[in-house]
Amino acid sequence: MSESISPEQVGFSTERLARIGAVMQRYVDEKKIAGIIATVARRGQMVYREKFGYADVEAAAPMQLDTIFRIMSMTKPVTSIAAMMLYEEGWFDLNTFVYEFIPAFKDLRVYAGPAGLSYDTVPLKQHVTFRHLFTHTSGLSYGGQTFDPIDAIYQKGGVDLLQFYGPGSSLGNKELVEALVKLPLAFQPGTQWRYSLSIDVLGHLVELISGKPLDVFLRERIFEPLGMTDTDFYVPEAKLSRLAKLYTTPPDGAGLTPLSFPIHTSRPSWLMGGGGLASTLSDYGRFAQMLVNGGELDGARLLSPRTVALMEMNQAPAAAMPYEQRTGILKNSGYGFSLGMRVLTDVGASGRAGSVGEFGWDGAFATYFWIDRKEALYGQLMMQHQAWSFPIHEQFKALTYQALID
Repeated sequence: MSESISPEQVGFSTERLARIGAVMQRYVDEKKIAGIIATVARRGQMVYREKFGYADVEAAAPMQLDTIFRIMSMTKPVTSIAAMMLYEEGWFDLNTFVYEFIPAFKDLRVYAGPAGLSYDTVPLKQHVTFRHLFTHTSGLSYGGQTFDPIDAIYQKGGVDLLQFYGPGSSLGNKELVEALVKLPLAFQPGTQWRYSLSIDVLGHLVELISGKPLDVFLRERIFEPLGMTDTDFYVPEAKLSRLAKLYTTPPDGAGLTPLSFPIHTSRPSWLMGGGGLASTLSDYGRFAQMLVNGGELDGARLLSPRTVALMEMNQAPAAAMPYEQRTGILKNSGYGFSLGMRVLTDVGASGRAGSVGEFGWDGAFATYFWIDRKEALYGQLMMQHQAWSFPIHEQFKALTYQALID
């Protein structure tokens, strides 16, 4: 990707792009975010790439372009692309029943209340499909909320994500799925949207279909062809000095508090297809540019443009839409859900400039990206902040489009 051209050569205003930096720097100056890297690229050309603040505030270590980030749920698009590579080989389509590869999915039951150790279930009205997994409409959950009756059942049924992810764990995707199929679904597949372990199940399906562990498949089929040299399910000791420190906002809402979160320094047992990867600005930017290009980068073709086009369409059942992640916040107005990512279906309802078919996702520690193939661009933010309540993603997207003047 060339960086020798001016933004004006690909339709951006240099003066207007500078507004991005003013907003990002304000977040750092007000100690809301420790450090940020922002990138915008169009037509294969980098038009904006700036870093702000610190990778480690206490050590006064500035954010660097090769800083490593826990990208958390930005792992989901990678796993989804891996699955779609197998779709292209004829193994399944979006309406294929998951039980064709995991027979126990044929006997799933659906929760019918009440909460507690004793609860009722009812039979499936429709079997779980690959579409349901991609779009989080399968009825699976994450198991992390103790006040939620389904999540409480998960925890009692052995689906404890900290136990799977923790140091020394010998549990992996196989054990996760074996535990999940013994538990009830939260609802009939296709009738609601619930963020869940669906993409982790999809990651196990990649393993079953390909006959390879998920990390091996990703390395051989995505990371090596794209030159993503710093992306994996762990950060080796030799690279730990490049890992950004994680922060959160303290209860009084002022300043930054370091937050401890485990990081694997060797290959973990659980290859978490829904949230386990660490990556860098450059690595994930190459992944994003591949999608902008319709599945190809620098001669390495991962997907057909026709397959990437499926990501520009809402794939979620109508009964499950509209979806929301944050109660009472209209962040996702105008969006449907596609293959492991949100997709913009109504620009006006979203409240921000953009293009129908724009797709992307973010991570629990505030990393964010989106793809707009109609404008041949992607935007990417890298930072490490947990439980943020700032509209930084929405502002970054708006600031990008206001700078697009052709």
